[in-house]
Amino acid sequence: MVIVGDVNAILACSVTAKKEHIKCCHIEAGLRSGDMTMPEEINRLVADRISDLLLTPDLISSDNLRKEGVSEEKIRFVGNIMIDTLEANRGKAEKLDIDQIIGKNLIQNNTARGARHAVRGKGYVARGIGYAARGTRHAATGDFAVMTLHRPSNVDTKEILEPIVRFITDEVCDERTLIWTLHPRTRKMLESFGLFDKLPDQKNLILLEPLSYPEMLRLNMEARIMLTDSGGLQEECTVLGTPCLTLRWNTERPVTLREHGGASVLVGNNIERIRKEYYAAIEKPRNPVRPELWDGHTAERCLGAILQYQENVE
Repeated sequence: MVIVGDVNAILACSVTAKKEHIKCCHIEAGLRSGDMTMPEEINRLVADRISDLLLTPDLISSDNLRKEGVSEEKIRFVGNIMIDTLEANRGKAEKLDIDQIIGKNLIQNNTARGARHAVRGKGYVARGIGYAARGTRHAATGDFAVMTLHRPSNVDTKEILEPIVRFITDEVCDERTLIWTLHPRTRKMLESFGLFDKLPDQKNLILLEPLSYPEMLRLNMEARIMLTDSGGLQEECTVLGTPCLTLRWNTERPVTLREHGGASVLVGNNIERIRKEYYAAIEKPRNPVRPELWDGHTAERCLGAILQYQENVE
């Protein structure tokens, strides 16, 4: 059994494998945030404890496992398989037009109802083109921000979510366009808190539906700055060189932080800290960095490690 990442499925699969006496390999093993309130942290700890082969994305993760008493023969440092995905899609993403990405995925103000609903489609197209043109102008100079937000710690409480919304609308959008891809959970909470209705009409704010991987990669390639609570985007920003504000108090990917040579800084959801680091980061040039073995060939090393382990077991 080969499991990847930290979602609930890897917990279920690792436990099932062990109960069925099947060898289990965990790709992305050893990631630790130290935050036991995160469901993913529980999944990582349990899966790593009972898996037979642990394939790590970075040297920090390998050391985490050693500190937990994992035997050396179980650990293999193979690099980050997510960067394989980035490199496999880089060429496709480069060919995408930001104008078209915005026009295709634009969220419109959903307050129009009744008879107007039948003619909204035509308005969508016209307004979408306007948004797309504006986005393209900013993209030409690389002067736009991108944001993703989905974690319960950021979106499930109005007292936390509303100040974040106010910061981006009052300060970020006062200077440049911000492209916000809305996670379904985030949109639901914005609507329930009464924060959503005015957002589609906000100056310099472009709201998009969730994007495909190549579309999001294209935006990341050109963005002046990324604001996110996504672990995967932390990794991609490091390789692409996009300055990244990570809206979390901890991360299981410390190799992406500036103190380890990466592009990300932890800002949590404290507005004063977000503001301070935003204005500092916006002045930083893009600085692509590749941690060791983040080279697009991790899948090959994973396969090699699995086959070698199988040979040794037999």
